[in-house]
Amino acid sequence: MQIGDWGRRRRGVAAAVGVAVLLGGSAYAGWALTPSAGPAPVARPSDRAEIPSTTLPPLDEPVPTAAPAPDDLPEIAYDPAPAGFPDDPDTLDTTPLTEGLRPTRRLAAYDGPGGRPVAFLMPTISEVPLTVPIARREQGWTAVLLPSANRKLAWLPPGGYRTVALRDQIVVERVPYRLTWYRDGVARRTWQVSLGQRGQETPLGRTFVLGRTPPPESVYGGVDIYALGSVPDDPASVPDGLRGAHIGIHTWHHDGELGQQTTNGCIRLTPSGQRLLLTEVPEGSPVVVVDALPAPPSTA
Repeated sequence: MQIGDWGRRRRGVAAAVGVAVLLGGSAYAGWALTPSAGPAPVARPSDRAEIPSTTLPPLDEPVPTAAPAPDDLPEIAYDPAPAGFPDDPDTLDTTPLTEGLRPTRRLAAYDGPGGRPVAFLMPTISEVPLTVPIARREQGWTAVLLPSANRKLAWLPPGGYRTVALRDQIVVERVPYRLTWYRDGVARRTWQVSLGQRGQETPLGRTFVLGRTPPPESVYGGVDIYALGSVPDDPASVPDGLRGAHIGIHTWHHDGELGQQTTNGCIRLTPSGQRLLLTEVPEGSPVVVVDALPAPPSTA
């Protein structure tokens, strides 16, 4: 995606880098991802307790050796991720992902346990600390949801990261236009949302909250915005100024379009709902977009 003020020029904002994010509506908006230490709290210490960073296989199961990674591999950044990573085989699974991974150094990311190095996963993206949900573990390796891509995994060998507990999950249903916030697997609140218009549908599958940013214009209701790890499925379908942008969760200056397909792929909900999510749901929390759940959540 474009990096900079309104996607046209590069500049620093506080401790972050200006980035463009895909919003609902026709206007092109860019903003700066901000660290979670901003004015609205997103987690309490007890919610983000660190847990052991390495899960070892049984003693009789060898850990595949990680092939050396060339120094010239690309870094996974806010731009669309490099090709070559494997599909997430459980992308529509709404089972909560309860552990997040935080790189403590540059990590080579592979296409499978003992496979080919594809790119480097960095401790930060746009200077914001990175927390990615852990999706699978095999043979001592760990697979995480790939940032800046849809329905892809990155495999990491042991070491070079810490893990944290993830208590929260957001599930979005495209058919009933519904967003539900879960904590510890229990539905806490549900809201009606507006989603991507025809040809720019909100991407299906598992992703996560990458970071948050202040709203660039008053039409976004004066409420901070979540940038997700996902991007448009068809980059050519969005306006030129939004090419390379991320999907976001945000509000709007009115609620008249809830329950409709009116955005460029983003998820738009009420200001009060967004404020609650910003207060309760930290970066790294998993987000799953499905067509519909087998049964409505208890909060619907």
